[in-house]
Amino acid sequence: MLDLNFVRENAEKVKDTILKKGLKIDLDQFISLDKKRRELIGSVDSMRERQNEFNKKIVGLSGSEKDKAIADMKVLSVDLKRIEEELKQVEQDWMGLYLQLPNIQSEDTPVGKDDKENVEVEKWGEPREFDFEFKSHIELAEDLNLVDFEKGVKVSGFRGYYLKNEAAVLHLAVLNYAVKKLREKGFEFMVTPTILKDFALIGSGHFPFGKDDIYELANTGKNEDGETVGESLYLAGTSEPALLSYFSDSVLEQKDLPVKVCGFSQCYRNEVGSYGKDTKGLYRIHEFMKVEQVILCEDDVKKSDEYLEYLREISQEILKDLNLPHRVLQICTGDMGAGKRKMYDIETWMPSREGYGETHSDSNLTDWQPRRLNIKYRDKDGNKKYVYALNNTAIASPRILIAILENYQNSDGSIDVPEALRPLCGFEKIQKKDD
Repeated sequence: MLDLNFVRENAEKVKDTILKKGLKIDLDQFISLDKKRRELIGSVDSMRERQNEFNKKIVGLSGSEKDKAIADMKVLSVDLKRIEEELKQVEQDWMGLYLQLPNIQSEDTPVGKDDKENVEVEKWGEPREFDFEFKSHIELAEDLNLVDFEKGVKVSGFRGYYLKNEAAVLHLAVLNYAVKKLREKGFEFMVTPTILKDFALIGSGHFPFGKDDIYELANTGKNEDGETVGESLYLAGTSEPALLSYFSDSVLEQKDLPVKVCGFSQCYRNEVGSYGKDTKGLYRIHEFMKVEQVILCEDDVKKSDEYLEYLREISQEILKDLNLPHRVLQICTGDMGAGKRKMYDIETWMPSREGYGETHSDSNLTDWQPRRLNIKYRDKDGNKKYVYALNNTAIASPRILIAILENYQNSDGSIDVPEALRPLCGFEKIQKKDD
């Protein structure tokens, strides 16, 4: 969320951001609610102060004077309860809008309506030109017994799949390769929870915006006393909320910044907004595994943008190690999401798509998430400030397997394993088994 005083003092700037990001938020309504909320808080505080004064004075009163004071306090108590109820409703409406207010985009962020107006800023490697008729990852998977989509759909439903044999090994190898790379760069590694409370998803900004894309558990289980858990629980679409929430309500020390963590988890996405898109294959699926990077740093915009580039370089380094052609897009205002100050996507070449497919998302959210999760640091002068938060995909699989399988295929139908992954796989080539 934004600093409240910033919103009050820069309403036109916030309105401009709402417009450029294509959001439907009534800022005038929020400002009106904010004013009403402050007035009601003032009234409640004043009434409670009068109650406290009465409690001090009542011992010295007697007779009719005491009776009158008690009657007055009963009226005050009724009025206070009414105003507290009104404040409760106003605060609920106020918070509902406050959580939707977008972060201000960077000055160099392209202004645009959707992904068609994203801007390519870098390209690495040349797409492979085949001297034979290449196969899609779906065809390769069928020929080499690597993925069973039919059984996946039977058991798991639409977009279900089984990774098998060398594909399953390759899947784990590329994930482990990313973890190894990040640990070498000083990231603390965590295997994060995939069942999350709503505060974690509100804190990361996945709620209220993307709630339809998140799976909610129908059976939330029981607590240690055998009682049904009363609060809602959700399946994570990324380890980002869990990594951020690990630090919720914390005060870090400036000397310990930046905090660099990476998380490995199974991820679940409803893909409700992608109905009819990529209905076959491994590109758009309901569950996958991902290694995520998160950095928490001091509240310095320039430094945070430098860390954004640093995270991007790590992801590109992994793709370069795998010799996978890719490009970097700077995301425009209409495609970047409410919480982002600046954002890149990395897209990797996938022959069957005859183009690049998104494999990484790199974002600087400054203090927009830390304010929601109350993550602060203490500077050298002892002042408490909100940290800035950044995140980026290190690798997500099996989507990245599309690029590996298709780019490394041979004319005889076999697939070479990227050299960087061979020590983790234990084999150099995927080919048909002898009958």
